Amino acid sequence: MGAGLSLALAQLLNLEYPIYAFIAAVIVTDLSPSQTSQLGLRRLVATVVGATCGAALSPVLPPEAWAIGVGILIAMLACNLINVHEGAKVAGYICGIVLLAHHSEPWSYASYRFVETILGVVAAVLISLVPKLIRAVESERQGP
Repeated sequence: MGAGLSLALAQLLNLEYPIYAFIAAVIVTDLSPSQTSQLGLRRLVATVVGATCGAALSPVLPPEAWAIGVGILIAMLACNLINVHEGAKVAGYICGIVLLAHHSEPWSYASYRFVETILGVVAAVLISLVPKLIRAVESERQGP
């Protein structure tokens, strides 16, 4: 549900890569709102680290296999240094995508990735609240 909502909103907003809003929502959705929020925060941090590393390294690293490997390593190490171990893989693959496929406009791509990820995470958090709200309404109807 959150994935569909985030995809529809990203398309409505005419974002460049709406699929990343969809992916973010799927990856972070959990029935527990607190777990969804934790997963979402990790996903946002990993996205920022990966996109920033990729964009910052683009001017100095060519889009070649060895350089992409170096960039991925740097992004993963950065996540581990800031204690976001679970986000290291995500940061690595985002950095690699920036270096490989978005070398000409890395900061633009990084910005879109961040906005789309925020959209996906917010949609997932909102949807994860639905079961809790339904239970609250049902218990209120039943009374004390």
